[in-house]
Amino acid sequence: MLRFSNFLFPESRDPAQDSRVIDESLAEARLCDALGVEVLWLAEHHFDGNCAYVDPVTFAAAVAASTTRIRVGFAVAQVSLHHPVRLAEQMALLDNIAHGRLIVGLGRGTAYNVYEYQGYGIAWQEAQARYEEAEQVMLRAWTSPEGFEHRGRFWTLKVPRLRPTPYTRPHPYVLRAASSEEGAIALGRRGLPFMMNVQSLEVTRRRMALYRAAMREAGHDEAHIARCVAESWVWRNVVVAETDAEAARIGIPAFEAMQEHRRRMRETVEAEQGIVMRREAAPPARVQVEHALIHGSPDTVAERMAELDAIGVGGVICSFRLGPMPAEVAAESIRLFMTRVAPRFRSRRAPPAAAAE
Repeated sequence: MLRFSNFLFPESRDPAQDSRVIDESLAEARLCDALGVEVLWLAEHHFDGNCAYVDPVTFAAAVAASTTRIRVGFAVAQVSLHHPVRLAEQMALLDNIAHGRLIVGLGRGTAYNVYEYQGYGIAWQEAQARYEEAEQVMLRAWTSPEGFEHRGRFWTLKVPRLRPTPYTRPHPYVLRAASSEEGAIALGRRGLPFMMNVQSLEVTRRRMALYRAAMREAGHDEAHIARCVAESWVWRNVVVAETDAEAARIGIPAFEAMQEHRRRMRETVEAEQGIVMRREAAPPARVQVEHALIHGSPDTVAERMAELDAIGVGGVICSFRLGPMPAEVAAESIRLFMTRVAPRFRSRRAPPAAAAE
């Protein structure tokens, strides 16, 4: 049955409000821990206020230290912006602080905000290649008790044994993001679970089918396929209220304000820099209410979740606090979800699928 998590992705448009939003975000993490949310996912975005805590590695340490049950995941760490040995070291420390509750979600980095690359002195065109090389270095750092040497395109390294050693053996649990159909198929061939960004129900159904088919064609057995599917997650924005009308009144304006704010910021950056990192011919699913926002009474939201459950996804990454939504409104939505929606789906925790080849 379906599993549920919270994507803690708080917006802060005013720098003077950053501290308040960060405090509210920690309170939301503690609430999710108390209510039995399985995973708290953290984002990484710099310089634009889209994510108030900015650095998920530092913030994850605070979350891990102030919670006891909830798993702490990255959706995702922008690997191309980090030195891989430093990031491997930080993740090993977090894995110890969280006593194995860590999910190291890895991705290449933003495809929209060139400021994030410019601010770190990295060419945005190198993001994918940096990510691929960095992942290899991180896995070797975690699993090489005698140390290792690496000679690649971006890093030439002579690395002693990493300390602290990871709490989880052979290394912290790793999960990759796949923002395209090709990416999902590639991870399926490797027999690895994945995170899917916001898509329509139809696209979600098709990608999961292609993902399963890729695993079968690559020779993975049905037990391994089931484990990978159980550890794969899809993202939706979620607002729960007592009635459908109240959820629409609260959720739709907050969702639309969030998307409009992000659109304006993107256009401003593109105009200032003369750089368009990605062009989209039509509005993507992530900005469309009918695809990206599940809202309604507990009964209505449960029906929408059942549609995802029928596809066979492992879990849903729910974003509850949307754009300018007040913290207390998001908190009530989370309470309603966890007390009146989630109990309708029998919880399960499948054993982690293979985290790396």
